[in-house]
Amino acid sequence: MGYMDLAMSYSNQMRIVEAPASGGGLSQNGKFSYGYASSAGKRSSMEDFFETRIDGIDGEIVGLFGVFDGHGGARAAEYVKRHLFSNLITHPKFISDTKSAIADAYTHTDSELLKSENSHTRDAGSTASTAILVGDRLLVANVGDSRAVICRGGNAVAVSRDHKPDQSDERERIENAGGFVMWAGTWRVGGVLAVSRAFGDRLLKQYVVADPEIQEEKIDDSLEFLILASDGLWDVFSNEEAVAVVKEVEDPEESTKKLVGEAIRRGSADNITCVVVRFLESKTGNNKASSSSEEANQEQIAVRTDSDHKISAKETNKDRTTVHSDLDRNTESESLTQKPVAARSNDSSNQKPIAVTAAGHSVSSEQRQSGLAGEKNHMSTATRSGSEPKSSAKVPDQPKVPDQGRITVHNDMDRSIANNKPVQETHTSSSEQSGSTGEKNRKPVKVNSDSVASKARSVPSMFN
Repeated sequence: MGYMDLAMSYSNQMRIVEAPASGGGLSQNGKFSYGYASSAGKRSSMEDFFETRIDGIDGEIVGLFGVFDGHGGARAAEYVKRHLFSNLITHPKFISDTKSAIADAYTHTDSELLKSENSHTRDAGSTASTAILVGDRLLVANVGDSRAVICRGGNAVAVSRDHKPDQSDERERIENAGGFVMWAGTWRVGGVLAVSRAFGDRLLKQYVVADPEIQEEKIDDSLEFLILASDGLWDVFSNEEAVAVVKEVEDPEESTKKLVGEAIRRGSADNITCVVVRFLESKTGNNKASSSSEEANQEQIAVRTDSDHKISAKETNKDRTTVHSDLDRNTESESLTQKPVAARSNDSSNQKPIAVTAAGHSVSSEQRQSGLAGEKNHMSTATRSGSEPKSSAKVPDQPKVPDQGRITVHNDMDRSIANNKPVQETHTSSSEQSGSTGEKNRKPVKVNSDSVASKARSVPSMFN
């Protein structure tokens, strides 16, 4: 054998696995999305087929999905793909009695397939795993060893049963019909077929029936997705492993491609076809629940905030009332401690006004009283600058001051306080207002350095 012959022999033995054909879509009502992927895998021929179809029947959006795995050739699987769903949706009881319509459609399609196979010398057959979505119902029908698995509440749940000859009820049915099951590498009907139910298989038809097992599931918030796949996937994947892969991939088409690719990598020797249907009701329900929770939290925050504002407003008003009350008491005390002026100076044109500072405004009644008490020992007439004459007017009777008794003020310092223009304050006593009104044209006199005003300037202000 030459070099070229050896190279050709190696190339003939090698099987190049092509990337799976894939696709997907979304229902018109937005309730479900789907994806599919199919690959011949390591086999030289492709006998798997699938169908994804969305129809409108009696105003209802209906989804029809199926995986068909052929054996003995591709003819039977291709026939079932083309005719099964058409026979189903044209059934008169499709909406009113969907289960009986599915059973009738399977039986009728199988009968028509057998008639079409009469001209063929080679016997062929096909499995079928289908899912029908009608309203809030999911109906899964199965014939053969393709499988349907759903994810409900995060858990993998098989909604179909593989029809194998070694299952006790299947074996009993076959034997009651006059057939037998034997081991030939695996358990087989008549030593030939490894599945106990299928479309076609005309020579074994009395033992291998196409009666589907149908299971209904409710489509609600807990139902997340459905996986339909041929046995090329389930040969190397458990139900839980397949569900875990789909959970990780949001897009259904990408999830089917990942499943098929991983099955090839794990060594599946068969054709591999997979369909994933994602139910968007669960996603919508979760979003609504989280949205309602967020709205409830926002309402609680708003109530708390409003309550906090009200409490804060009450505290602020209370603080302001307290401050105003203190200021009112201080002003009232100040007005009570101020004494009427006995006489005014006529010659005060050269006097400079008293510089009143912020500190002077903050003198409390106690500080003013202590300052006035300290002035009791002063002379009744103070030394004036220049030639200002002393006042000879009598001091009128002084008003009684609570806890102070009668205090007589004889110095010009008190008169200068009375002659000062009113300082812009929030609260002004009535005595200060009357004093300033009567002496608008008079200028205040200069006071001694030990006057109450100078003492007042040395007191720290409560507003600084």
